[in-house]
Amino acid sequence: MAYSSTTLLLSLPGGSEWLLVLLAVLLFFGGKKIPELMRGVGRGIREFNDAKNNVKSEIEDGMNEKDKK
Repeated sequence: MAYSSTTLLLSLPGGSEWLLVLLAVLLFFGGKKIPELMRGVGRGIREFNDAKNNVKSEIEDGMNEKDKK
């Protein structure tokens, strides 16, 4: 039974929970700061994806070099 309660804690929020989260963000940051915050999140996601793709290509290049030898 402990396993099933653990999975409940890891589930994604539903519609009403998202509404509460968005309301809290609006209250904490205010309307003018939210676009700035979202740009920062977008840059972070873009940098993460770029780094992920670089690591993936380096691993694939290393595997191709190993296969050639």
